[in-house]
Amino acid sequence: MIRNIIIGALSIALIGTAFWGYQERQAKYQAIQAKNQERQAKNEVLVHAENNYQRAFHDLSYQLDILHDKIGTSLAMNSRSSLSPCLTDVWRITSEAQNDVGELPLSLMAFSKTEEFLSQIGDFSYRTAIRDLEKEPLTDKEYSKLQSLYQQSTDIQTEIRKVQHTVLQKNLKWMDVEMALSDDEEKSDNTIVDGFKTVEKKVSGYGQANEMDPTLASYQQKEENYKNLTGKEISKKEAASIAKRYAKAEKGTKVKVEENKKGSEFDFYSVSLTDARKGSEVNMDITKKGGYPIWFINTRDVNKSKLSLNEGSSRATEFLKENKFENFELYESAQYDNVGLFNFVTVEQGARVYPDSVKVKIALDDGSIIGFSADEFLKSNKKREIGKPVVSEEAARGKISPKVQVMEHRLSVINNNTQQEVLCHEFLGTIGDDTYRIFINAKTGDEEKVEKMKNAEPMYENIV
Repeated sequence: MIRNIIIGALSIALIGTAFWGYQERQAKYQAIQAKNQERQAKNEVLVHAENNYQRAFHDLSYQLDILHDKIGTSLAMNSRSSLSPCLTDVWRITSEAQNDVGELPLSLMAFSKTEEFLSQIGDFSYRTAIRDLEKEPLTDKEYSKLQSLYQQSTDIQTEIRKVQHTVLQKNLKWMDVEMALSDDEEKSDNTIVDGFKTVEKKVSGYGQANEMDPTLASYQQKEENYKNLTGKEISKKEAASIAKRYAKAEKGTKVKVEENKKGSEFDFYSVSLTDARKGSEVNMDITKKGGYPIWFINTRDVNKSKLSLNEGSSRATEFLKENKFENFELYESAQYDNVGLFNFVTVEQGARVYPDSVKVKIALDDGSIIGFSADEFLKSNKKREIGKPVVSEEAARGKISPKVQVMEHRLSVINNNTQQEVLCHEFLGTIGDDTYRIFINAKTGDEEKVEKMKNAEPMYENIV
């Protein structure tokens, strides 16, 4: 009897051990399978990324080949019917080349000069293509500049082709480039990185000559930051005080102020204010020179609206006056959920100056300021002489399509397609249910810009 019990117990133990071993084996097998699937998924992601990098790089090489040929072809053209479409193609190709550069893992590598050079080519070709070349043919200086751009594009094309040849010959991977650029240590043996550094070095040599050419000035002008600011440099303490005033911070609010890092194109302070009791955090950037607010964001939950959009605009106007932003006029407003967004522009000598714009975001639950941006205003605001229009309102009105029913007229200053400020007759008109803003150059009578105003968004909640 005892013998049978022992045999039964041993049998059960044996079966249990076998079952445990089977489970362990299954668990290990499943773990291996999971690792293999994870490894496979990672490999698929890496292969997808590598394919995208390879496509962007070879597209870039192709675009530079076409760009070089198009610029060369334009040198032999003389009539507007041929030259304008050719230069338009040059502008389009440079845009596509810039997009390709943006898709490559070069963000950790200095490649700004090459991107700037492509922008300069695009800017020059666009400015030239849109004008009447029958009345204003290429000047000797512009033709010389076109020849210079052709030679410079030849150099870039040659260097990129060298990199492309090496990539294909040695089957190099762009993922290695990304790893090399992410590494703190310099890796001089990465052929692709070295090739792009050579391109950047060559393009840097063009910089001084291009900067002296006024026909290529608009790109640099767009990159100049707050050059017209006035006032003394403020301290960290003063920056904190300014931020508290804008945020209307209460006692107990924690304040943190940091200076901009090296490499920034202008000096500023970043200020954060945290109020644990309200559960809100305010972030703000302030220029060191003059202590001007660049932007301001209050990240808090906005409850159900209690104020109308009109009441919100009044609060936004009060906010600007309180902070000494004078001579501003509201020109556009919109409501998103429980938030009102208001765009203001300055009014000088009776004309709206659209480049000098600020944006104010109002929480419609209590009318508080939850967002403010003065970036565009700080970059463009300056002393300017508006002048008087050469073309009369009546003559400008005659340039508008007879299909448009004109409702309002005013003078305004806008940036045209070449980023130059121009005085315009601004007409607000309608066609059917659509509203348009039409700008007619007050000096030449040309149609500078036509904008379709946004219509009210349809409501879908009650549609079944």
